[in-house]
Amino acid sequence: MNENKPFDNRWILKAKFSQLKKMQTMSDQMKGLPHPPCFKEAKGSSNIIQLPDIDENILCNNSLFQAILQRESIRSFSEGSISMEELSFLLWSTQGVRKPSAKPYIFFRTVPSAGCRHAFETYIAAHHIDGLKQGVYRYMPKEHALEHCFEDEVSKSALKDIALGQDFVGNCAVSFFWSCLPYRMEWRYHMESVKLILLDAGHVAQNLMLAAVSIHGGSCAIGAYDQELADQYLKIDGEDEFVVYMAAVGKLLNK
Repeated sequence: MNENKPFDNRWILKAKFSQLKKMQTMSDQMKGLPHPPCFKEAKGSSNIIQLPDIDENILCNNSLFQAILQRESIRSFSEGSISMEELSFLLWSTQGVRKPSAKPYIFFRTVPSAGCRHAFETYIAAHHIDGLKQGVYRYMPKEHALEHCFEDEVSKSALKDIALGQDFVGNCAVSFFWSCLPYRMEWRYHMESVKLILLDAGHVAQNLMLAAVSIHGGSCAIGAYDQELADQYLKIDGEDEFVVYMAAVGKLLNK
C-alpha cells in the first residue's frame, strides 16, 4: 500500500462483477422492476426543432484514417459558424439512433454502451449555428430533433465560470454537455454502474472529436468543471441527472 497516495478511490476503476456475484447482489432488472425510460420526454411540442437528415456530402473529410490522424484538442477557434447540417451530423455521431431493436426499450446508437443502456442526455449551448438562435438545447435522439430549453444571452461568461476559467468553452460555435441519468445503468448493473458510465462517456467524446475533424472543425473535451454550476446552468437536479463531461466545438483558424 502506498501511504503517500492522496485519495483512496482507485476502487472505482476496478471491475467488481465477481464480488457482486458472490454477494448475490440483485439489480432492479433481476428483481423484475420496470425498465426506466430510454429518453427524456420533451416539455412541449412547440419548442421542438427538427434537425436535417444526415448527409455525408457535407463532410470535408470522410476518411477514418485522416480523422484519427488529425484529431487533437483544439482550444482556439475561428468566428465561423457551423451549419445546421453539420450540427445534425455532430449530434448523430455522438448519440444518434442507428436503428431500433426488437425490444421497445433498446435502441442501437452510433456509440457503444454497456448493455445498450445509454445513460446520457446531450445538451448544447449554441453560439454560432446558422439558422439557430443562441440558447440551450437538448438533443432528442429518437426523433433526431432539438428541444429548445431556454435562451441564454450571457453564455460566454457563464460557461467560463462553469469551466473554471477556460474561456474557449464560450468562444466556440457550440458547447456540448453530457448529463448522466445513472438509474438507466443502475437498473441493470447496480454497483458497477459508476465504472461503466464513465467508460461510456469516453466513447461519446471520442466520436465527437472525430466527427468535428470531418467537418473541418476542432474540439476539446473538458473534464475540469464546477459540478454545481454546470447542473444549475442546465436546470437539472444534480442527483438523478447531472453533468459528467463537456466539450467545445468550432471551426478551425486559418493557418
